[in-house]
Amino acid sequence: MTTAEKGNSIRDARSPKRGALLAAMSVAALFVLAGIVYLLIGLPDVDKPSGFADYNYERYAFPSGVALHVLKTSPDNIKLERINANVTDTAFFGINGGFFYEGALLSIAVHNDVPVNTESGYGSGDENAKYARGTLVWDSAAGKFSVQAVRRAADIIVTDRGDYWAQGGISLDLSPGPANLWRWRADAERMPFPDDRRLRSAAVYDDQGALLLIVSENTATASEFRQAIVDYDMHDEDVALVGGIFLDGDGSSQLRSAEAVLTGDRRQVVQMIRLLR
Repeated sequence: MTTAEKGNSIRDARSPKRGALLAAMSVAALFVLAGIVYLLIGLPDVDKPSGFADYNYERYAFPSGVALHVLKTSPDNIKLERINANVTDTAFFGINGGFFYEGALLSIAVHNDVPVNTESGYGSGDENAKYARGTLVWDSAAGKFSVQAVRRAADIIVTDRGDYWAQGGISLDLSPGPANLWRWRADAERMPFPDDRRLRSAAVYDDQGALLLIVSENTATASEFRQAIVDYDMHDEDVALVGGIFLDGDGSSQLRSAEAVLTGDRRQVVQMIRLLR
């Protein structure tokens, strides 16, 4: 800028109208700068309600178009809860559980051999109806997760039958083996509608013993959803996801936390995986 130009700028700024305009532009520039800083540092922390603090929340969107909402917690912070409601209409944080029909649970959901829906019989939560299916087992006595393809809760192998929980679904293989191995296992367990674009949900665990409850924000095939989980895994070099299960999907894919609410299609589900604290 020349000396003359500088003088013109100073004189213009002294004009009342132009001075006001420059002031307004300065304020607008500050708002833009604040917005840029906001985007760079991310969203502010969300205050979590009293009693619900022992989890971490993340949302990841991928070029494929799939966006994941993730609640990460410890396995001792989990309760498999009968709700007969939409997850978002409860007082709990967590996500939907396994498959169901009307009021009957079609997936295993047990604590210490006790099913969560009724004491025993069809729909109680003590069996994966019709087929042996992937069941996520937290063996508290041994301090480890496993995925076991079983038909009945009585077939689950644990160290202490009075100290475990198990959630049924469909095996979700995350191993870096043959590309179609995960699909072979899912097909063997009669996964419903794997190639349809639907809302999806899953429960997986990492090599540090943490549990991740995952719900998609938008529709995806089973393959696209799994790939998004694999891609999500790559953002943390110190932790590796090991495996888990697909849970019920489509309108049943629901999540509630301090940071996000996903209602599915507003349907009621029989059971959810809830956070205790």
